[in-house]
Parts: sequence; structure tokens; C-alpha cells
Amino acid sequence: MRRTSAGRMALLAAVLVLPGALAAQSFKIQKTNIGGDGGTDYLSADPASGRVYVSRTTHVMVVDGATGKVLGDIPNTLGVHGIAFAPKSNRGFTTNGRDSTSTTFDLKTLDVLKRIPAGQAGLDGIMYDDATDKILTINHSRPEGTAVVIDAKTGDVVGTVTLSGIAPEGGASDGKGKIYINIEDKNAIDVIDTKTWKVVASWPIAPCDGPTGIAYDRATNRIFSGCSKTSVVVDATSGKVVAQLTNGDGVDALGWDASQKLIYIPAGRDGNVTVFHQDSPDKYSTVATVATMTGAKTIAVDDAKHVAYVFTPEYGPAPAPAPGTPPPTGRGRGARGPVIGAWFISIIH
Repeated sequence: MRRTSAGRMALLAAVLVLPGALAAQSFKIQKTNIGGDGGTDYLSADPASGRVYVSRTTHVMVVDGATGKVLGDIPNTLGVHGIAFAPKSNRGFTTNGRDSTSTTFDLKTLDVLKRIPAGQAGLDGIMYDDATDKILTINHSRPEGTAVVIDAKTGDVVGTVTLSGIAPEGGASDGKGKIYINIEDKNAIDVIDTKTWKVVASWPIAPCDGPTGIAYDRATNRIFSGCSKTSVVVDATSGKVVAQLTNGDGVDALGWDASQKLIYIPAGRDGNVTVFHQDSPDKYSTVATVATMTGAKTIAVDDAKHVAYVFTPEYGPAPAPAPGTPPPTGRGRGARGPVIGAWFISIIH
């Protein structure tokens, strides 16, 4: 699909301020139809290059964050979910769910360097630990969820962490030997010691339901866990929930801009992003609710440019079912029509 002047626009986002919150902050929205095929899961922003990497089911689109222009494509990433960067090695890594591999590519040229057998089914989230220069693929494997540890420099698998639940999601590092991973099916956070690559604690984080996105603030030693409707802030020393954040429904990621002290929580069902300001380690104010699009459930933040990005395909009408086809059951979303738009949305502060 080609971009048109109608497919790209800038407008001032609507904001909603709750009583007692910090003064409202304005955010500008830039929306671009980048085309391409496939659904999506995570997207990741690389502050060093200004590029944003967008998962598209079987490939990864590389987009210039400033203009929305498509710069390149990483092919053959079957069932891709996430993308992470290892800046020391100038490498990017993906999680390919269909064949349990991670594709390694050069961050400058985008050339594919290696396909790593991750050794576990259900590859989903992915993260980089700068303290050890390791990539962790986060896997919905059975009978327990796992995190496969990859040496970023060599691309070799060097360990596997057994987690407490079968649905681990995002991970974050404190840079000092601890990694925190959300466990969606347990409503908990697993704590990993990078000296042993073992789980040393598992913290319940009620009232969070289904934690997905995660970030860690190294200045205050706080963990932010994104959950539908009520996200939480956790003290990384005690494991206790110290604050609750009210956001929208359909959360699958979380963004953090450390220098501006802003947390971005996307809600795919509600079609918005709630933005919170960290007033102190245990106090947070809602400063804006930014309208995006229904389906935009994940987010990436470029904390050098102070821009957050969301992405969602737009689908046309689903084809009519064949005569005699029973109606869908369970929680599945049912049949989808063709992709008629692929919306890359920048939230500019």
C-alpha cells in the first residue's frame, strides 16, 4: 500500500486529567500508513539510530521514527513477536515463535547474520541485559515457561532459566545482576539472579491482572508492570506493590521515558495510551490519555527523542463464512478481513 497525503496527519491529542493530577501535558500525534502485510505484536525503538522495528508475523519492518518512512525489512522471521538490541555487539535479535528461533541481524546494515535455535517452544517476549551482554528470549513453553539466555556477541545459547508460570511476558534488568520477568498466568514477577541464571523469588503483584509490559527505573529502584485496567509499581527491594495506576483495557506492553519520568501504557481495546508522571518513587499522576486506534496494544519509547510509538494493522470486513460453518466459540477473535491499512503512530511530547 502506498502512503497518501490523507494517510499521514498531525493533530493535537485529546487529554484527560484526573482530579488532583499533575497539570495536563500536551502530546502531538503523527499517523502514517506504512503498508506491508501481516499482523503484529511488539515494536521496539532504537534511540541510537532513530529506527523503529515493527513485527509483522513473518517479517520485521524497519521504520524511520521521525518520518514514518520504511527503511528496510528483515525477512523470514516466522511468527515473530519481539525485537531487542545489543548495542555493544551492534546486533539485533528477534523471537520467531513458529520455528523456535531467534534471528540475529546487523543494526547498521540490517543484514541477517545468524538464525539461532532457541530450543524452546512458544517464543514471545525478548530483552537485553546490559550488565552481562546477554539476550533473553522469553517463552510460553510447557510444562514451565522459560527464558533462553543467548550470548549477544557470539549468538550462542549459554543457558535456560525455568520460570514459575507458563505465560511469561516482558522482562527488564536492573543492570546490577537482577532481571525481572512478568508472569501473566500467575499475576507475579519472577526475579532472576544472573550469576546463577535461576529464579530466586516470585512476587505476587495483586491487584494487577495479567501483567505483560514491564520497565525498571534505575534511579528509584521501581518496577512498572503493565496490566489491563490497573497497572502497578513495585519496590524492587521488597517486592511490594507501592502504587496502582488506572489505565485502559487490552494492555500488552509498557513504555518508560526515564529522563522525563513518564510511563506510557497502551490499551488496545480502548484505543488509547494513558501517560503517568512519576512525582516520587511511590506517587504517580495521570497527565494525559492520548487517543490512538483500537488494536494498538503494544508500545515502544525512544527516550532520546521523547517519542512513543504504537502500531496496528487495520482490517477490512471478514469474508462471509461458508454455509453450514458453526459460529466461533471461546475467546478467539474470529476471522479477519484483509489488511487495508497499517498505522504507525508517533506520540510526540
